[in-house]
Amino acid sequence: MDIRKVKKLIELLESSDIAEIEIKEGEESVRISRGSIGTAAPIVYHAPAVPVAAPAPAAAPAATQGVAPAAGGNAIKSPMVGTFYRSPSPSSPAYVEVGKHVKAGDVVCIVEAMKMMNQIEADQAGVIEAFLVEDGEPVEFDQPLIRIV
Repeated sequence: MDIRKVKKLIELLESSDIAEIEIKEGEESVRISRGSIGTAAPIVYHAPAVPVAAPAPAAAPAATQGVAPAAGGNAIKSPMVGTFYRSPSPSSPAYVEVGKHVKAGDVVCIVEAMKMMNQIEADQAGVIEAFLVEDGEPVEFDQPLIRIV
């Protein structure tokens, strides 16, 4: 992709209310998004086209949990954008259940990002108090996933 086209895209983004733009030309793609302070964020350039999902809204805690995410306890947060899974495969049991005691370093869930299964570990010992997202639900960076007390 020609660098002049990329510069034009940046100018278009800066002069409009658009927060993000992605252009694909054959096997090449470029995605430009506006940073939180109103300036253009770094450009991500992919030689082979990589599908990019639309950002998902922040997930609310499951109604069945009955626990607000702001309540006491330590939240294990997602280190990346992806899909939350409680077990390593659909036919496997969940890593942990509510009420189970875990040690620091125990795997408690998976966040799938770009077909990579990333194991999320407990950062402290404690008891699983609540799951703040449903299995298979998209999650955002730094979104609370599980609460430990």
